[in-house]
Amino acid sequence: MTPEIKIELSGSGALAVTISRPDKKNALTNDMYGALADAVAKANDDDGIRVLLIQADGDIFTAGNDVSEFAAQGTGSGPKERHVTRFLRALANATVPIVAAVQGKAVGVGTTMLLHCDYVLLSEDAQLITPFANLALVPEAASSYLLPLRIGHARAFEMFALGEAVPANAAVAWGIANKTISNGELRAEAHRVAERIAAKPVGSLTAMKRLMRDAERLVAQMECESAIFVERLASAEAKEAFTAFAQKRQPDFTRIVQQ
Repeated sequence: MTPEIKIELSGSGALAVTISRPDKKNALTNDMYGALADAVAKANDDDGIRVLLIQADGDIFTAGNDVSEFAAQGTGSGPKERHVTRFLRALANATVPIVAAVQGKAVGVGTTMLLHCDYVLLSEDAQLITPFANLALVPEAASSYLLPLRIGHARAFEMFALGEAVPANAAVAWGIANKTISNGELRAEAHRVAERIAAKPVGSLTAMKRLMRDAERLVAQMECESAIFVERLASAEAKEAFTAFAQKRQPDFTRIVQQ
């Protein structure tokens, strides 16, 4: 377990998982993904856990994947086991209800993981950002299937292709989240919702969630995305994107021959 992922179980059976790397904008490392995967698996397998709450310390929910690890993967020097795969599969197969409390920016997987949550609260300053094309990558977490299903092709394409921030009120209107609330009340309200869900009949909720989601379909989509994602990481376009990021300049994709 990494100290950057904190876990606390309430007496009612609500497991709170807190992303806590605020000095790095809560960017997710391979070790953090491993801890998150373990937490979701524990929540799903432990009969004493009735609901899972995902939240974050600091001003933002998460900046997404640690970009330095992305760059390392592109050169073949990244970790041998990518725990993000375990985390995403755990989300896809989860039958335990999942609540999310999101403040500030939720970038990349910070947004796509919300598509696997059952109740999403956003602070009034929350922004959902999916900059995959900006990094010459493709969407993950089965979001290439789930997001168009949720908000329609036109809006999903806009989010993926342009990578512009979607404000909290729009995310609620589009059906990505349940409601907005002030930042000061976000965590307390999320805990109240989690406690209310924990008091419900767990067998009923589990059966209901199984009926509402096709886990096998989601995992299959994740596998397709992952294969293309790995190819894109090694592409010339991705190399230019990460080099530009490190040099704090705009990337220039116009001179790269399409692969």
